Amino acid sequence: MDAIITLSQLYPAVFYSLVFFVSLMVGSFLNVVIYRLPIMMERSWQHEYESYFNDGASGGENDGATISTDNNPTAPVETFNLVKPDSTCPSCGHKIRAWENIPVISYLFLKGKCANCKVGISVRYPLVELFTAIACTFAAYQFGVTSQALWAVVFTYVLVALLFIDLDKMLLPDQLTLPLLWLGLLLSTQDIFVGTTDAIVGAAAGYLSLWSVYWLFKLVTGKEGMGYGDFKLLAALGAFTGWQGLPVIILLSSFVGAIAGILIMVIQNKGKSLAIPFGPYLAVAGWLTLLYKKEIITAYLNAVL
Repeated sequence: MDAIITLSQLYPAVFYSLVFFVSLMVGSFLNVVIYRLPIMMERSWQHEYESYFNDGASGGENDGATISTDNNPTAPVETFNLVKPDSTCPSCGHKIRAWENIPVISYLFLKGKCANCKVGISVRYPLVELFTAIACTFAAYQFGVTSQALWAVVFTYVLVALLFIDLDKMLLPDQLTLPLLWLGLLLSTQDIFVGTTDAIVGAAAGYLSLWSVYWLFKLVTGKEGMGYGDFKLLAALGAFTGWQGLPVIILLSSFVGAIAGILIMVIQNKGKSLAIPFGPYLAVAGWLTLLYKKEIITAYLNAVL
């Protein structure tokens, strides 16, 4: 990595351009993650559920290779992961060819329609790709041509996936939050963003702060105000920004989340019982805090004192 950074410092424009175009391609893959990972999790839960109850009913062991059903007790598990099956048009089943999968460009060339059946393709796909590329390039520019920039880009990739999955399914997968947490702790051993002590305290305080709010709210109201995924995400953000960044993240996410929640309730006219995902606001607040923690804290202290 040091060799890459040294070479990139000679040509910073090339570095930022590379970050942009690579992030466009990664954004295309994130579209797959956003769509498929929740389905993979749901199928895994269903498999575990059916295996457990089928084993209990038969008194035997199930090796997990098949899903037993009343109609077909030995139905093979369909291969469904982030690689297989190949991407296809949801309307006609047309297999997406390589030239049809070029980020943003293919969408514009095809005029937002399937090459085979001409049914419209959601504009969200190129927007996620473009959003990922712009956010990553901005993060890289903020840190300059450094190892921090490269890790900030990886940090952004994971947050983009979490943001859209939570918007779609109100779910923050452990498959993303926990690796992000461990990555933040490992990077702290090299003082990439914060030191080890700050990262460990930030991770623990991040988790326990929302965990405490969750149980306090549940004891008072008898309802669950948020999910455990929010605790884990804030723990991961605390590992990257240190405990000093947690007040900033909580204040920013709560403020923006409250405004967005009120607007959504007014627009949709669904009242106070409307469930609103908190993960996207945590993700955005955590990203901003990683980039501007010192500036935000300084501005806040100057305004208060």
